[in-house]
Amino acid sequence: MSTIRPTVLVTGTSIAGPALAWGLSRAGFDVTVLERSPEPRTTGQNIDVRGLGRQVLRRMGVEEEVLAHLTGEDGTRFIGPDGTPVSVLPKQEGADVDGPTAEIEILRGRLSQIVLGTVPSDVEQRWGTYVTAVEQDADGVDVELADGTRERYDLLLVAEGRGSRTRRLVMGDRTEVRDAGVSMAYGTIDRRPDDTDFWDWYTAPRGRSVTLRPDDVGTIRATLTFACEPFGFERLDTDAQLTVLRERFADAGWQTERVLDGFEQHPEELYAQRFAQIVLPTWSEGRVAFLGDAAWGSGPTGMGTTLALVGAYVLAGELERTLHEERTHADAFATYESTLRAYVDRHQSLPPGGARVMHPSSRFGVRVINTMFRLAGTKPLSSLLDRVFLPDRKGEPILPDYAFSRREGRPAA
Repeated sequence: MSTIRPTVLVTGTSIAGPALAWGLSRAGFDVTVLERSPEPRTTGQNIDVRGLGRQVLRRMGVEEEVLAHLTGEDGTRFIGPDGTPVSVLPKQEGADVDGPTAEIEILRGRLSQIVLGTVPSDVEQRWGTYVTAVEQDADGVDVELADGTRERYDLLLVAEGRGSRTRRLVMGDRTEVRDAGVSMAYGTIDRRPDDTDFWDWYTAPRGRSVTLRPDDVGTIRATLTFACEPFGFERLDTDAQLTVLRERFADAGWQTERVLDGFEQHPEELYAQRFAQIVLPTWSEGRVAFLGDAAWGSGPTGMGTTLALVGAYVLAGELERTLHEERTHADAFATYESTLRAYVDRHQSLPPGGARVMHPSSRFGVRVINTMFRLAGTKPLSSLLDRVFLPDRKGEPILPDYAFSRREGRPAA
């Protein structure tokens, strides 16, 4: 076996990228991590880690640290037009238990910091730059960076967001974007004494919803979502987005005005996103592979973080096998995709009606959906709500016991 460590460039430092760098470095690769942002991002909303994602956190040795930084969410409440809950679903306790409120609810920025903290010191981290050109041949990948420098690596692994620029450089127009017909605005607002630690979800007519969620830093994370055809809302500047939100959510009721005021008071926390999914015909092209949102951005389904962690773990493990077995990177990429493609596809399948069904246009539709929430909150009909909110755990792959996850006293779960 050669003593030369294969070189790998990983782009993206949210969740998938650092988890991948952790695994590859321990496996024996020479890893460089690249991030467009000039510094680690500490912002973001509440995110879930479920099922296999939690297993990966255990194997990384950070499960306890993650559990020490949960948001404290007690469960989910669906709010009626008069402001009172029509259904209350407490958080279920116990390892690997699922629910609208997962047992692991944590701020994205916090989890990103924890995962980034696992990256070994021998991994070079570069901030404030990005890939502007990619050329590859049978032996390696040449990349040009924003500062004009050119470098060569054995592999390029893209762990960026749904709008990945590097993916566009490699895949061109071969990316399918599945638009779900909903735009979302996220922000942070001040907490009030009467706020609870529940995730409150309010549905208003004209395809609108408002949610409030607790965090562990003394504020409230809020979202405004509305059904619409794409019109570029996500690309507007902050002032224009606030103007659109004021117009769209006029007369929505409940605590909508409070949320709008809070967004205006903390504009630096506001960001917008389209509910859309990414589907690639293949997760690799030559010596380049994709993972996380760059490969299968699933939208806010509650499984994005879990899929990112699992994808990073499996890709690192399959590449590790190329160092010790008669296998190539192409074999590793193929096994990575065949292991996870069906698992990912299931979590990109929305319930009948998709995101639009959760955004009724009429008052009658709001009454229908609140009735559904009320009935589904009872034990005999709880499976109805499960179909809408919970990921399907059937057919989950078994995580392989890769050697890198057992090193330095961290046994596989």
